[in-house]
Amino acid sequence: MSIIWNTLIDCQNEIIDIFESRAKEVGEQGLDYFNQPENGWINRVWANQHVRRAHIDVVDARDTKGLWMMHVCVFPTLDNNGPIYGFDVIAGKNKMTGAFHDFSASSGGPDHPMIEAYRESVEDFIPSKKRELPEWAQNIFTDSMLAAGNVKTEQEAVAIVQIALDNLRAYFDEISDFANTADPADTKAAQNWYCYNQTQNPHTPRTMKSLGLAEADVERFCTDMLFPKIL
Repeated sequence: MSIIWNTLIDCQNEIIDIFESRAKEVGEQGLDYFNQPENGWINRVWANQHVRRAHIDVVDARDTKGLWMMHVCVFPTLDNNGPIYGFDVIAGKNKMTGAFHDFSASSGGPDHPMIEAYRESVEDFIPSKKRELPEWAQNIFTDSMLAAGNVKTEQEAVAIVQIALDNLRAYFDEISDFANTADPADTKAAQNWYCYNQTQNPHTPRTMKSLGLAEADVERFCTDMLFPKIL
């Protein structure tokens, strides 16, 4: 039994429940190919009046590689200046090797009220090992980003998951307050900047390939589906 994995599977299911209750699942062209739950790969997207894309991506390679990975990202609609929600985890049986959570600036900038509330939510959390961020990450994440590595204890793992879940509920509760606050062109530029920098992360495709996914599928997924730019 893995306490870390059990905590994360419960988190995955809770995130899906939140998406299901707050939005409607949508079919993105081409994404169905990458939604293969029978092979341990989940890719699903939801949207509502104020959220244009709520995406969960899980690669469950516990049986084959001893690893589990989840990526969650929520973007507001283009007329909304709210931030971008992000939560990413990769874990072995006995520890999270990396856990990252942030409310990142969109067209509302880094001092948006929702980002200020996010900062308050993480200010008392001190990771046992803080992960340093590369330049591409510093370009888009806030200075309060939760970035933890080598998470071995149930207490720390549960704390990280609880913060991420509480903030996801808060995100859906509050994002409607900022409807019609943005010029769509500004939001498009801000969200595309976020997506561009995310695609500069070399660890994502490398990790997915190490989990046993086909190289061609990973390249196509990371280029076109994980952080699709708004055309």
